[in-house]
Amino acid sequence: MAKHTVYHIPVCPFSQRLEILLALRGLQDAVEFRVVDITKPRDPELLRKTRGTTALPVLETVEGQILKESLVILRYLDEVLEGPKLRRSNPGEHAVESMLIAKEGPFTMAGYVYVMNQDQGQKDVHNEKLLALYRDLNDFLLTHNPDGVFLFDDFGLAEAVFTPVFKRFWFLDYYEDFELPIGDDYARVKKWRAACLKHAATEQVTEEEILKLYYDYALGAGNGALVDGRNMSSFTFEPHWKTRPMPPRDKYSGSVSDEELGLVVANAGLGPAPTN
Repeated sequence: MAKHTVYHIPVCPFSQRLEILLALRGLQDAVEFRVVDITKPRDPELLRKTRGTTALPVLETVEGQILKESLVILRYLDEVLEGPKLRRSNPGEHAVESMLIAKEGPFTMAGYVYVMNQDQGQKDVHNEKLLALYRDLNDFLLTHNPDGVFLFDDFGLAEAVFTPVFKRFWFLDYYEDFELPIGDDYARVKKWRAACLKHAATEQVTEEEILKLYYDYALGAGNGALVDGRNMSSFTFEPHWKTRPMPPRDKYSGSVSDEELGLVVANAGLGPAPTN
């Protein structure tokens, strides 16, 4: 039976949204995922399909239609796959979850700009900007479900959108010593974030994996770009991330070597890499 195909980066938060949806439906095999190595030039055939764009994930429908943008793909799969939809069926509730989802873009951008910042003197500025966005989320949740855990009664579309970002922000905890303060301004969003992070349908990635693969982001090099003085990207598939040591937490002192990061294969005959 023909399947929709998703071209993706396994550790990408925007791809994980789709994986969460499939896990919630029990339909993990309903979509074929094809891995793209972002440390190498894009396959010309994939570029032909996407008309030259490189952003991932991209979905190719059974009919050959190409869909871009993770939120578009997420909503499409939510509509066409079997089973109850993740989005709220009540129009008013769906409007509320859509308003919350609209806040994800600036939130995600603030966290990524923060971790990629190389000016230690600007750290407090980035920290406060992200905290302000957390306070805004806190206020939204207090307005629409003050005593609940999720936005509504259970893990839904908004949670599928935000949870991968919460998991990627482990890199802020590690490389920037970021933490949410104690107090009413953060209590509701903190409860929401904790419930999202521990949900059984969101276990596609681990904290160790995020911290190791996103090390180069902490040094200002995103999407498989090379850090000055290094020959290997922390996003490389080999050696497998499980075999590598934890990266140093002090990002502002510059990168350690490929060898110190465990990115150099000492003996090519050691056998297959561990699986996820």
